[in-house]
Amino acid sequence: MKRLQTPISPGLWQALKNHAERTHEPLSHIVSRALADYLQVSHHTLFQVSTATALVEGIYQGAVRVGTLREHGDLGLGTFENLDGEMVMVDGHVFQVRADGSVHECADAVLAPFAVVTHFEPETTVTLELCPELKALTFRFDRLRKSDNLFFALRVDGHFEYVHTRAMCKTREGVPLVKAAAVQPEFEFHDIPGTLVGFWTPEYAKRLSVPGYHLHFISDDRKHGGHLLQCRGTNLRLQIQREGDYRVALPETEDFLKADLRRDPTTDLATAEGDKR
Repeated sequence: MKRLQTPISPGLWQALKNHAERTHEPLSHIVSRALADYLQVSHHTLFQVSTATALVEGIYQGAVRVGTLREHGDLGLGTFENLDGEMVMVDGHVFQVRADGSVHECADAVLAPFAVVTHFEPETTVTLELCPELKALTFRFDRLRKSDNLFFALRVDGHFEYVHTRAMCKTREGVPLVKAAAVQPEFEFHDIPGTLVGFWTPEYAKRLSVPGYHLHFISDDRKHGGHLLQCRGTNLRLQIQREGDYRVALPETEDFLKADLRRDPTTDLATAEGDKR
C-alpha cells in the first residue's frame, strides 16, 4: 500500500477530523474514498450481482453482462446463466469452468445471475511455506484479517501438489440450489500451478453472499479450474485486500422481483458449497 504525505489547510484538517468523529471512519479511508471519487476510480469496492439467497432459491436468469463485471473489477467469482459452471475472474479475464471440465474465456456479452468482483490492489502479501490442507490456508488468512466485520478479497498463487474442485451443471430456472448441487462433477488435479481467487464475507451478511471463505481455482494454462473444495501446496503467495465499500446490483427480472427471499440460506449454502466426501 502506497503512502501519501501532503500539507492541508487547518480548515480542511478540522473538517476531516469532524467527519471522522461523526462517522467513525478511519482518516485514511475518508481520504482514499474522496480521491477515488474525484479521480473517478474504484476505491476497494466489492461489486456484487444479486444475492446468495436468490441463488439458493433457484434464481438463475442472467442479470448482468460479463463486460459490466469487468468495468467493476479484475478479480472475482460467480456463476453463469442457468447455473452453467463456475466463474473465475483473474487479471481482468473471465473464465467459465463447465461441468464437463472444459475451461474457456468468456465474451463480454455472456450473462451472469450472481457474481462478486473487485479491483484488486493487495495491502498485504505473505508466503505460506507449507499448506497441508485448505484449513491451513484459511487459518493463515485469518491471521491477516484485522476484523470479522469487514469484507476481504483474496488471491493465492503458486504450485499446488493437489487441488480438488467441482463445477455446477446447467440447471433450469427454479430448481433450488441444494437440489442442483446434489449432482455436480468433481475434479482432482495433481502437481499443478495456478491461482485461487475469492472473498471472505462476515457472518452478518449471510443473506447477501456466501459467509466465510469462498474460493475458485484456475490453472496457469487456463485449462482446469472450478469451485475449490480442497488443496495442498508449498511456498504459496497469499494476498489480501480489505474492502471499503460494498455495493449490490439487484436484478430486475420477473423471477427475482416475485421470489420469496425471506428464508435463511445458511444451511443450504453450506450443503451446496461444501465438500461432499
